[in-house]
Amino acid sequence: MNDITVRVSEGGRLVIPVEYRKELGIHEGDKVLVRIQDGELRILPVQGALRRAQRVTRQYVSPERSLSEELIAERRQDAEDE
Repeated sequence: MNDITVRVSEGGRLVIPVEYRKELGIHEGDKVLVRIQDGELRILPVQGALRRAQRVTRQYVSPERSLSEELIAERRQDAEDE
C-alpha cells in the first residue's frame, strides 16, 4: 500500500483512509489500539492484537491447557482460604 497524507484536525482527530480500514478490517465504532513504537504512531485493530497475543501465548502454553480455567481455580481457592 502506498503512503497517504492525512491532515490532523481539531482535537487531534485524523481519518484513517477507507483502503486502510478495509485492509485492517476496521469498521465504524470498532476500537483500535494506538501506540508509539520506534518513533511512529501505530494503529492496530483490537481483534488483530488479541489474535497476535494468543498466537504468541500458544508458543509457550499447550492447547490442552486453559490459563483462564487455572486462574479461575486459583481465585476460587484464594476465596476459600480467606
